[in-house]
Amino acid sequence: MAVRTPSTTESRLPLPHPRWRLPVIGDLLTTDPIKPTQMSMRDAQTLGPIFERRIMDWPMIVVSGADLIAEINDEKNWTKHVGVLFKKIRPVARDGLFTAYNSEPNWQKAHNILAPSFTKEAMIGYHDTMNAVAGDLIAYWASRRGQWVDVAEDMNRFTLEVISKCGFDFTFDSFTREKTHPFVATMLRGLRYINSNANLPPIIQKTIGRSASFQHKRDIVYVHKVVDEIIATRKSSGTVGGHGDLLDRMLTVPDPETGEKLDDLNIRNQILTFLVAGHETSAGVLAFALYEIARNPEIAAKARKELAERFPGQTHPTIAFDDVAKLRYVRRIVDETLRLWPIAPGYFREARHDVVIGDGRYPFKAGEWVLVLTLQAHRDKAVWGEDAEKFDPDRWLPGRQRDQRAYKPFGTGLRACIGRQFAYHEVMLALAHLLHAFDFEHDPGYKLDIKEQITLKPSGFKLRLSPRTS
Repeated sequence: MAVRTPSTTESRLPLPHPRWRLPVIGDLLTTDPIKPTQMSMRDAQTLGPIFERRIMDWPMIVVSGADLIAEINDEKNWTKHVGVLFKKIRPVARDGLFTAYNSEPNWQKAHNILAPSFTKEAMIGYHDTMNAVAGDLIAYWASRRGQWVDVAEDMNRFTLEVISKCGFDFTFDSFTREKTHPFVATMLRGLRYINSNANLPPIIQKTIGRSASFQHKRDIVYVHKVVDEIIATRKSSGTVGGHGDLLDRMLTVPDPETGEKLDDLNIRNQILTFLVAGHETSAGVLAFALYEIARNPEIAAKARKELAERFPGQTHPTIAFDDVAKLRYVRRIVDETLRLWPIAPGYFREARHDVVIGDGRYPFKAGEWVLVLTLQAHRDKAVWGEDAEKFDPDRWLPGRQRDQRAYKPFGTGLRACIGRQFAYHEVMLALAHLLHAFDFEHDPGYKLDIKEQITLKPSGFKLRLSPRTS
């Protein structure tokens, strides 16, 4: 974490900050460790497009205005910063793609090796597996006809199976186990721990949070052991190179620039990165999309009309790879979900050198950083209009898009999410199957409660399902 020098702080115009700031502890009393980005969104709506939150002697500058974000996204002057939240993940995933420092050579090496795994040709190879897992989800929900299902939990089951089967030819038996797989339960507990501790001073973590800290260290040992076993099993199977998945590629393909392969430790880090980031994010998108679809029957009707026209008379449609991209209304639902509910609600940027933004008002020294708060940027009325809080897939119709400089659900620049197309494909495919298979009944008394465990997802949101007959 970069420490701000007095010269920079003194030369910068005073920034707005939350009320009730106190000497020594700063804004600690107005910090919400359970829902920090939602708290920051509310602060941004009050304080404006740039403000400062200070926890004791640790300052964090939050930016949500489109003009400022456009400057901060300029790769000539800014780069990715591994923020405090993601530094907390480093004991788990170390120099994986998501948590590696820019200076660590394994990031570029892994990116070079893995980028071809997310081309169109590679996606075609994953499609049948995604379809099969979607079939498992449909059968799982069909067996719960008339019951209330926990949407976020079941979307986690689906996306975890997709990434584990497509990436590593491994299953967590998500749709057959009565209880959550211990690895999954451990991973989710770790994410909750990281999220709740990211904004707390170390002294609190070392005293009040000591027991949870010890548990977290045991959890890290366990998830490392499970992934090491996945790698060892593949290497001893005699089938390396025969799966065509991410693990095969990491074990066999050298970096075209250096000629070096990834070692087993970095392969472990990459697997953990994909398991955490690759399933949590897509699951959140699906859960929020279903939340909006269930509350807006006219949106569900439009999507089902598109599906009926694409697959006329098919009770159980066979969705081919090329069909997915042609579901334009379903795609608009996903885009609008990512706008209103960006699952990764922010990203960190670091100044490459001394730089000034905002028409000379805000100087930053090399190494200083900001949080770009997409959760608020995607709701900025100056960009999206007075109806920015409304869920409206048609705002993505051709010709209707607004200034999208602040629309960054997958991050920005060289370090943006490598699996963007993978995520879009699995989410759209799953939504198409679910919309075709079921009518959804939601609880009108449910009040949206957004859980933060690094990513966002609706907590306690349930649907009652009935199979569709037409």
